Amino acid sequence: MMTKILIINGANLNLLGKREKEIYGEQSFEQYLQELRKKYSSIEIDYFQSNIEGELVEALQTSRAEGIILNAGGYTHTSVVIRDAISSIKPKVLEVHISNIASRESFRHTSLITPVCKGCIMGFGLTSYELALNYFLLLKES
Repeated sequence: MMTKILIINGANLNLLGKREKEIYGEQSFEQYLQELRKKYSSIEIDYFQSNIEGELVEALQTSRAEGIILNAGGYTHTSVVIRDAISSIKPKVLEVHISNIASRESFRHTSLITPVCKGCIMGFGLTSYELALNYFLLLKES
C-alpha cells in the first residue's frame, strides 16, 4: 500500500522563487514538488498552500494522509488555532522551515507549533521537505 503524505505550506510560501531569494532560493515550490514526486514515486504526495489561517486548519482537520509535513510560515509564531488543530488530529505532523528560524529575527525564535509536532526540520532550504519525507519512509519501514 502506498504511503500518503500531505505537504501544507502557509502564508507567503506561494511566493517561493520570487521573494527574498537569498533566504528562500530561486525555485518555486511547484517546481520542487514535481521533482519530489518523481524521486519518491512510491509515495502519494498531496499538496496544499494557503495564505488563510482557517484554510490551513481545515486542511489539517480533513487530511486522510498518514503523515503531514507543515511549513506554517509566519503562522508558526502566532497561531494558537493551528497548534490546536495539530494536537487534535491523528496523523503525525512534522514542522518544516526552509530557513533556520533560530538564526533569524528574534520574533521568529518561538514556534507555537513545535511542542505539538513530532519534530522540526529547519535550515536546509527546500531539502528540509525531502528530509521530512525520509522520516515518514523510515517510520513505515520500521
